[in-house]
Amino acid sequence: MKKKLKVLMIDDHPMIIEGYKNTLLGENQKEYQIKIDIASNCDDAYDRIVKSAEGTAYDMLFVDIKLPPSEDGRITSGEDLAKHAKELLPKAKIIILTMHREDHRIHNILKNINPAGFLIKSDLTSSELLLAFNNIVKGKAYYSATVNDHFRKMMTNKFSLDEKNLKILYHLSRGVKTKNLPNYVSLSLSAIEKRKNQIKEMFSIAKADDQKLLEEARKRGFI
Repeated sequence: MKKKLKVLMIDDHPMIIEGYKNTLLGENQKEYQIKIDIASNCDDAYDRIVKSAEGTAYDMLFVDIKLPPSEDGRITSGEDLAKHAKELLPKAKIIILTMHREDHRIHNILKNINPAGFLIKSDLTSSELLLAFNNIVKGKAYYSATVNDHFRKMMTNKFSLDEKNLKILYHLSRGVKTKNLPNYVSLSLSAIEKRKNQIKEMFSIAKADDQKLLEEARKRGFI
């Protein structure tokens, strides 16, 4: 008897969704009976998640990070959506798919969501999508090459940085001036300066400028 699986695919690009569907349905028909629902924005996806929590729960959710936000502005991305899904559907397997490959973003998604699968779209092939699907159905986590590379880089560090320090490095790397960082990080300018100095000391570059700080952060895999 085929195992029944109820799947929600969330992505605002119809061609991508069609590719995912064709890959899963084409190769798994003998082993699984898969029912796939589709959502292209946060509102539609959230509604489907709530309804499934009240009825037949989804077994698996494929969630793109970059999505049109909800109309009320409370759900701004797939990351927010995945957090709601974990609360409403605790047994569902969440697979994150994204074009984002920045270490800061990968780190935050792993920390905040801890997905069963994490696939960077530029790594993805149909065979890898199938491999990820089959591993996750069997209870094994699956991460694509870029995510695994992030793990390796983080393991070479003897310490970790908290979320605010990571945000400081991230926004500096985007070209934001230190004086403007309070607009992006919920800290005063003096607190940000103190944290920058602490990070430099951790990196053993206490007297370095911001450019050297960012170079060292990149080497260590923090940005």
